[in-house]
Amino acid sequence: MYKLGLIGQNISASRAPALHKMLGALNHLPVSYELQVPSDKSAEAFSEKLDEMRKEGFTGTNVTFPYKQIAIERADVVNEAVRKTGASNTLCIKEGKIYAFNTDYTGFIRGYRGRVGDLPAGKVLLIGAGGVGRAIGFALFEVGATELMVTDLNVAGAQSLVDAVNAAGYKARYVPAEEVGEAAKQADGLVNCTPVGHYSTPGMPLAVEHFAGQSWAFDAVYTPMDTEFLIAANQAGLKIVSGFDLFFYQGIDAFELFTGQPVQNIEPVWQQFREQYDVVSDLI
Repeated sequence: MYKLGLIGQNISASRAPALHKMLGALNHLPVSYELQVPSDKSAEAFSEKLDEMRKEGFTGTNVTFPYKQIAIERADVVNEAVRKTGASNTLCIKEGKIYAFNTDYTGFIRGYRGRVGDLPAGKVLLIGAGGVGRAIGFALFEVGATELMVTDLNVAGAQSLVDAVNAAGYKARYVPAEEVGEAAKQADGLVNCTPVGHYSTPGMPLAVEHFAGQSWAFDAVYTPMDTEFLIAANQAGLKIVSGFDLFFYQGIDAFELFTGQPVQNIEPVWQQFREQYDVVSDLI
């Protein structure tokens, strides 16, 4: 039995259990997937929950808000994506050791290429520099980004990402809130990695009038699939990469890491999972 889980806060509506159980059934592998909510948002509470899971024989766990950066502190081995981003969303437990991966990083790359092909990401405005923002920020350079412009209400977090990107040999700069409109005009791609647009935090992270002249857009939010951000991008003629793309492909990558088995025939899996999803997208 592959005993899997997800550690996070506010995860009761997560579709991760459904995806991993479906992948297990389609690949003829015995899989369970349980949601795990620590007592609070602290590193100590995360560690307590992870230790419980290890004792209960879990094979691995996904990690979501607010623990993606905390998670690497418990890892014995981290891969290159984790070293770059400073965050992990996937932990494998093998032979007493914890291995950290970042499938937000790899999943975004697969989702981007699946939607826009070989189109270089170019100059990108990234809104939101948290755990997923860091992963996407670095992944963008794997799909042809030339410069990353980062804005976040948490100025220190945004500057930390900018510094890390520049230290890795790429090009990035911080964009203060009052300059976001001008940065959007300069951008080839627009990326939302904030919670704004989610069912629980509706709204727009970028004013509608700033969607004009770019080539593509990505929204990490996937509930709903058709966010106001993606609708505005679509109406402005931009190519779309959705949060559902990221969710699906990071899940595929995590499942393969957990089980050691490649997922075959991904397109039918995509279609079947979409049919089970409670909202049918007009955009993807």
